[in-house]
Amino acid sequence: MSAAHDAAHHDHGHGGQAHGSFKSYMTGFVLSVILTAIPFWLVMGDVLKNPVWTTILILAFAVVQIVVHMVYFLHLNTKSEGGWNVLALIFTVTLVVITLTGSIWVMHHLNTNMMPMSPHDMLHHQP
Repeated sequence: MSAAHDAAHHDHGHGGQAHGSFKSYMTGFVLSVILTAIPFWLVMGDVLKNPVWTTILILAFAVVQIVVHMVYFLHLNTKSEGGWNVLALIFTVTLVVITLTGSIWVMHHLNTNMMPMSPHDMLHHQP
């Protein structure tokens, strides 16, 4: 193997840490646990009385956790692979936006369209 090939496989990405180092994985793991525990606490502790704000915060923590996974476990950054990782990041962000907005849209319409009718509505409903 050439020296350039060896150097490409041992580049130091975030903060001078080698890809796949124990410190890197532990940092990612701790951040992932924190980013999971906070939304769990928000829901189980009923911290915010407004469910809309709780949902927005949970989605924000989910997006941050996706970025943590991409950086610390998948080792995606702007310097490696000649910019292809940036394309993978853009593709991932696009899929996340489609998935989140689609899920919220489906849940909203299921909630609106599948709710049982009130007794008053049943009496005045004509099939």
